[in-house]
Amino acid sequence: MRVPFVKMHGLGNDFVVLDGRTDSIPAMTNALAAALADRHTGVGCDQLIVLEPSDAADFRMRIFNSDGSEVEACGNATRAVGLLHGKAARIETAGGLISASPAAGGISVEMGQPRFDWDRIPLAYAMDTLTMPVGWEELDAPTAVNVGNPHVIFFVPDTDAVDLGRIGPEIEHDPLFPERINVNVATITARDAIRLRVWERGAGLTRACGTGACATAIGAMRRGLVDRAVTVTLPGGPLRIEWREDGEIVMTGAAAESFRGSFDPTDYGA
Repeated sequence: MRVPFVKMHGLGNDFVVLDGRTDSIPAMTNALAAALADRHTGVGCDQLIVLEPSDAADFRMRIFNSDGSEVEACGNATRAVGLLHGKAARIETAGGLISASPAAGGISVEMGQPRFDWDRIPLAYAMDTLTMPVGWEELDAPTAVNVGNPHVIFFVPDTDAVDLGRIGPEIEHDPLFPERINVNVATITARDAIRLRVWERGAGLTRACGTGACATAIGAMRRGLVDRAVTVTLPGGPLRIEWREDGEIVMTGAAAESFRGSFDPTDYGA
């Protein structure tokens, strides 16, 4: 039995999507997800996405990072899945219910409301999450936000000057973060503009991270550094982030289909 997939990306953050709503797909395991995500011996992707029927929404989306770990949310993948679905949809994720719909400039995603309490990030012990009294080398006093998955954000003079590929793994695996952490380094360039690079837990340096853009924008807004609607520019391109008065985060940006194919699960031990 060959299993069909769709290869997609959002600003270069790429996904292999398996549609279990219509196709027969193997039971997903961490090992199988990692094997399919391998860029040398698998299909290759940053995240593997599995779509399933849902009793709570139009469908369920499961997200596996390239190391095989299952995570709660992925904004870029949600835009890609919204494009694949072709119309407005309510989507169940491990991080909560979110909505995606076609919009000018791509796909808009209602990401839910941010969480700021230390035990909702989560952190290993109580502290102020707006300005955390911790640091790693030249990176210090970050802010932490959970937008379906956990993020820590450092505001720096020049995001490109940070050796994120070296220090990102150290912060990701620090005992302060019991569920590991996504690491963001950001530079404010105007009241409505931020430059951002992200070390994504379980995936590493990425060209784009939708939840990272949301978390960074919210962190900057909480500190009064930017207005309530900003453009966050990542290496892969821009995302528009708005924090509405009702508390909902709305992310808008491009997504694209790259190609379609199929694989034999037995080639990957399934």
